[in-house]
Amino acid sequence: MDPFGRMGYICKAMVAVLNLLVCYSFIHVARCSPVDPTLGFTDLPLNQSNLEVQKPYNVPESERYSFVDGVHKMWVYSTDDPHSINSRTLPRTEIGIRGYGYNSGVWQFEGHGFVRNGTSGVCIMQVFGSAPPHATTFMLRTYNGSLTYYTNPVLVPNMWGRWFKLNVIHDVDASYLKIYIDGVLVYVAPGRGGTYHSFKFGVYAQDYDSYCMESHWKGIRVLKKCS
Repeated sequence: MDPFGRMGYICKAMVAVLNLLVCYSFIHVARCSPVDPTLGFTDLPLNQSNLEVQKPYNVPESERYSFVDGVHKMWVYSTDDPHSINSRTLPRTEIGIRGYGYNSGVWQFEGHGFVRNGTSGVCIMQVFGSAPPHATTFMLRTYNGSLTYYTNPVLVPNMWGRWFKLNVIHDVDASYLKIYIDGVLVYVAPGRGGTYHSFKFGVYAQDYDSYCMESHWKGIRVLKKCS
């Protein structure tokens, strides 16, 4: 086995072991104490100018997005058009974070999310960018009330209609991600390569999407680990 192949095998094995530990912890979640995943990270300045709303190209922004009392509310319908006239992607109303694209280092997204009852088959947060053939390194989706890593596994069940805190740590160089829900580590995911990454959140239709998809977000932070 060549050195790069051996290293890739070792990395995959380490991620597998970490996920076994995470699964064990998740089964015993009542015994887990929440932690602060942001310790050791530095907050980066963030304001409305960093937040770019993507919505169906032929609908006014006010009909798919609102920002009231610090809460971003985004909704989209399965019959909506994509975010640009030339796009072949599914409907979305998402906020992309501008000014903080990255290709190395350790980065973190934090936000408080809320998924409206009935919202299903939709990505509510993503780490955009990866090596082909993928377009993303991570998607947090919701199916029938559960939060999932892509379509599987289920990270937390029964999440419709309540606020939760999400932290996603992406270590680009080590090629893995850690996903925390309400301060509890629920999954460790492998990286997917790529030369550019950024954070997005909102609603982006996926498989078996419901007719109306809606999520709310507040307390958005972008952080970076000091070297």
